[in-house]
Amino acid sequence: MPAPRTLLVSAERAGVRLDAFLADELRVSRAEARRLLQRGAVVLDERAVSLAAKGTALVPGQTVAVQRFPARETSEPIAQPELALRVLARGPGWVAIDKPAGVPVHPLDPLETGTALSFVISRFPEIAGVGEAGLRSGVVHRLDVDTSGALLFATEQGRWEQLRAGFRAHRVEKIYRALVHGRLDGGGELALNLAVAQHRPARVRVVDASDARSRRTVMSWRALAPLNDATLVEARPATGFLHQIRASLAHLGHPLLGDLAYGAPASPLAKRHLLHAAHVAYRDVVAESPDAADFAAALEALR
Repeated sequence: MPAPRTLLVSAERAGVRLDAFLADELRVSRAEARRLLQRGAVVLDERAVSLAAKGTALVPGQTVAVQRFPARETSEPIAQPELALRVLARGPGWVAIDKPAGVPVHPLDPLETGTALSFVISRFPEIAGVGEAGLRSGVVHRLDVDTSGALLFATEQGRWEQLRAGFRAHRVEKIYRALVHGRLDGGGELALNLAVAQHRPARVRVVDASDARSRRTVMSWRALAPLNDATLVEARPATGFLHQIRASLAHLGHPLLGDLAYGAPASPLAKRHLLHAAHVAYRDVVAESPDAADFAAALEALR
């Protein structure tokens, strides 16, 4: 366990907010500093403080002790070679893994473990410092925590820039498989304006194009197979936005099985929203992921 770090408030830092002081001194984001406060890892003048103290204006001579913070200048994910994730494909400067549902893409604070990046950095240590660096080293796109399937990382800076450019230009081919409630026939293209309506837990909703927060999203979809009061659907998002597929299918009146956040009824077949990233490709980068075990089991039960 790393030793506690004790920070002294100098005269030059007088009046600085506690969360801003922590972020500057520890070289982490403001959000990471607040997570340290939230989990009770900060002691101000020998008194433990919580997130409620984030806006406290500091005075010269005060001491701020930080428990359980890694003693390093730049935060990097904790490498976990013991994690048993599967590498789907790899090539010059990139690797694709099969992300299980329930596994975050990258850590949100320096001591978080059990992430996909913790697995990747243990096998490809050269990823450290690539792209956004730090706790997001090599991350070129994200999947929701409970979405399973193909996830790309860049292990070289040049490849990261190329892949990020592909995602920004909407040239990356992404194919998802989804199990939705009810009978859905045919297919089509769905263009919606979405906006984040809530944080922690995150929610998005359909809004008018005039809403300043809105983002225009486009997704094509087609029904693959009718099931017992459900449908297997293929979704191909042209754009990338938080919960885009989930919110779009719910807007059609067919939320994902298990997606309680977007109106799905509880189902014994779904302990999470049943969305799987089956395919991702851009130029020479191609990765395919077979249905996750719980997805395949639900599909079989619904046939």
